[in-house]
Amino acid sequence: MTQQELSCIRRSIHNHLGHRIRLSANRGRHRYEVSEGFIRETYPNIFVVELISDNPDKNNKKVSFSYHDVVTEDVKMCLLA
Repeated sequence: MTQQELSCIRRSIHNHLGHRIRLSANRGRHRYEVSEGFIRETYPNIFVVELISDNPDKNNKKVSFSYHDVVTEDVKMCLLA
């Protein structure tokens, strides 16, 4: 992994700020959490995703990931229309 790869991923995520995504996160021991949400904030080392709750009575949950998680494919994202 090079600094150039991280910079490219950082720019790409920042350019899609506010867009809806489908997120698949590796939670260890062959467990993956799949959910949908919006990219809300980007910082130099992490980005924040607001997950859409299935239950309308609950608030949406915010989770953060590092750009390194995307490079190592612990987090996979795809844009939704």
